[in-house]
Amino acid sequence: MKKAGFILIIVILLLIINGLFHSIYDLWQKQDLLTSAQNELDAQRLKNSKLKADLSYVQSQQFIDEEARNKLFLAKPGEKDVIIPNNITVGDKKSQNSDNIPNWQKWLNLLF
Repeated sequence: MKKAGFILIIVILLLIINGLFHSIYDLWQKQDLLTSAQNELDAQRLKNSKLKADLSYVQSQQFIDEEARNKLFLAKPGEKDVIIPNNITVGDKKSQNSDNIPNWQKWLNLLF
């Protein structure tokens, strides 16, 4: 009878130890989940602060003036409008054409 009681106590203790290990393992996983949620919260807070800064800039008078100038081509009183076409080339055409001429023709043009 003593052996049966001893075995019964060992089985009960093993079940308790098994339950404790599962509880510890679950807590460990929840701690990892909590850490990842905290990292996500920090990232969202950073994004939120950046969006708030962007919102305050968009609502500023400076942004409104820039948009009016760039997109609506408006100017303040006393300013002159200057429109530069997109297809303008830098430098004069003569120097560009002379680069396409072979060297022997350049010498002929220079001498004659």
